[in-house]
This record gives sequence, structure tokens and C-alpha cells, in this order.
Amino acid sequence: MKKVVVAISGASGAIYGVRLLQLLAGMDRVQTHLTVSPAGFLNLQHELQCDRAQVHALADVVYGAHEVGAAIASGSFQCDAMVVAPCSMRTLGAVAHGLSDNLITRAADVMLKERRRLVLMVRETPLTLAHLRNMASVTEMGGIIFPPVPSFYQRPQSIADMVDHTLARVLDVLDLPLGNAPRWGGLPVTEEALR
Repeated sequence: MKKVVVAISGASGAIYGVRLLQLLAGMDRVQTHLTVSPAGFLNLQHELQCDRAQVHALADVVYGAHEVGAAIASGSFQCDAMVVAPCSMRTLGAVAHGLSDNLITRAADVMLKERRRLVLMVRETPLTLAHLRNMASVTEMGGIIFPPVPSFYQRPQSIADMVDHTLARVLDVLDLPLGNAPRWGGLPVTEEALR
């Protein structure tokens, strides 16, 4: 059984956390552990008209953001990966500086100290120097900065297509590939390209 922590913080893009939970729920032998910040709940309500019960129903285990005594707050809890989707700049900054001031940042700190996979889907633009330095700091500690930047080579037809393609790439990083995920196969070789 692979255990994956999904955290939803207060950045725009709550759909990434919800859809990630849905995709993980469809996988055999994956158990999800969810925590949502208060601002994350505000965005779930505003962007998706989603209440607590609806989001909690998508996960196997749910913790409050202030439950710093939860299982995922300890390195002795055998967890394979954590994704913060989306990740606010406040959460990024706290992780970059080791401020374990809520369950999201404590669980992320645990992933770093135990050398486990941590993916932060940072959501902000434009970026300040503080944002960039915090991203560099987390990267130097072994975390993966994964902004949800849409790609267009698959010719998406909807926002859902763009979200799913981005999350398919996140799942690749977690070694949980989606079997039906579209893959880049390269452009056809033309006579012009061979010149």
C-alpha cells in the first residue's frame, strides 16, 4: 500500500487538490491522507462550491490543519509522498524555513527530513525574489517545485484537460503513472527538418 499525503493550501487552484484525490482514489493500493488549511477551504468553497464533507469524502484519512499530533506529523509514519496542491507562497515560505506551524508545513518538513518525495504545486505570478529564493531553498533540500503550468502540445479542449495533463505529470513524479495519460511522442520527421 502506497501512502500519499495531499494538502490543499490557500492558493488559487483548488481543483488540483480535488482532482488529484479523485485520480488517486481510482488507483489500487494507494491510501490518501488529506489536510486542508482554513484558506484552502475558502478557495474550495469559492472556486468549486465544494464543502468540507465533499472534500473529506475523497480521502481515506483526514486531519485538521491544526492537528500537529497527527500521524503524518511524525517521521515514524511510513508515508511515500506528499503533494501540496495548490501550494501558497505562505506555505512555500514556511517549508523553506522549517516553520512547522501547522500540519501542512510540519508534514512537509517530515518529508524533507526523511528524504521522501515532496511536491509543491506553487501557484503565484509574477514571482518575487523571496518566492524564487524559497523555491531554490526547498529544491536544495530535496523537494520538487512543480508549478501547475499548462502545456498545449496535447491540444487541450478544456480546463479539465489541462488539469488532468498537469496531474498526470505529478503522478509520474510520484511513480504512480496513469495508464491512459497522453505522452509526447515527438513531431513527425519532415524533409525540411532533415536539412
